[in-house]
This record gives sequence, structure tokens and C-alpha cells, in this order.
Amino acid sequence: SRRAVFGLVAGATALASKAAPSLAAYGEAANVFGGFQGNTSGYTPYQGDGYSLLLPAQWNPSKERDVTGVDMRYEDNFDQLNTVTVSVRKGGKSNIKDYGSQEAFLEGISKEFIGQTTQQFESKSEGGFKPNTFANASVLTQAVKRDANGKDYYVYELLTRTADGTEGGRHQLISAACAKGNLYICKVQAGDKRWVRGTRNICLGTWESFTVA
Repeated sequence: SRRAVFGLVAGATALASKAAPSLAAYGEAANVFGGFQGNTSGYTPYQGDGYSLLLPAQWNPSKERDVTGVDMRYEDNFDQLNTVTVSVRKGGKSNIKDYGSQEAFLEGISKEFIGQTTQQFESKSEGGFKPNTFANASVLTQAVKRDANGKDYYVYELLTRTADGTEGGRHQLISAACAKGNLYICKVQAGDKRWVRGTRNICLGTWESFTVA
């Protein structure tokens, strides 16, 4: 599949997004991403101000506020690298598509949510590290999804590679939508090693369950 690659570079970095968007009914991410099958056991329902999702039962509240407008943040009891964050901020838009293309929206939030800076560049060595490169990341999949109420979501699955080799990389699952003049962004993160050992389905379940009112 076509893959977007971007990197974190000392003083300047990249975002070159090429993943083709698709449109699917929200809650059918298993068909798009080959993931969560809808079993809600092991989760706790969470109702926020204007949004809801399913929390992994073994995750607890975190006081860390790593992005603007954090409304909630939970982390894994056993590994603080595994987290879910929901950011709520005034946006003044009624539909996520009003922010432009998926590529443009991701580029706009990448510095804050992923650590991206602004200068564009395309990595030619995915999975490796070039001189002066802190890390790189790939957009594995992106889609425009629609829930039962007709609300659109921009959703992304990213894999970032950290220069220190922590966890062999980090999976970042992002879902964003607009409601009542607010922009809601949910990000679920997990280390790559634990991702392949069972955390994957847990994170996909939380990511897929995120909806706004």
C-alpha cells in the first residue's frame, strides 16, 4: 500500500503524506485497518464533555498534560508509554473536512501531537536513521470515516521510530472530529514491542470507540 513517510530532523523535518483516503462507516475500522472486532469486554465506558470512548480496564488517570486542551489522559498501569489522550479545543468549524485535506490536517497537528516541525522532507530510509535525524514516522493508513449520525472523522494509524530505540517505535492512533464548535482529537499510543504482544487490539478498541456528540 502507499505509505506516507515523515521524519523528525534536528532543526527541520518532514511531512510527505501519500496514503489514499477512504470513506467508511465509523465502527467498521476492522474492515479498513484489519483490527478490533468489537468485543467490549475488558473496557470501561468513559463519558467526557461532548465525547465518549471505551477505556482499557487496566489503565488509570494521568496528570500529565502533553498537548493543548487535554480533557482526559489515561495510561497503562504496567507501561506508562501506553496512553490515551483526548484534547478539546475551540475550532469554530462544524465538520472536520473544513480543516482541509487529511494530509493538511495531519501536518497542522503533527508538531504538537507527534513532535513534528515544519520544513518538509521525504525520508528515503524508512526504519533507519540518517545523520541529524532524531526519528521518522510512517502514516500506515488514513481514512475519512462517518458515524451513525453522519459525523465525519479523520483517522490515522502512524508508526514512529524513536532515535533512542525505545520500544522499537511507537504506534499512534489518531481520530479527530468537530462538534458544537469544538475540535476533538483522540490519540492512543503504544510501544511497538507491546503492540505485537497483545496491546494492539486493546488500543484499536479504544480508538474505534471514540465518538463525539
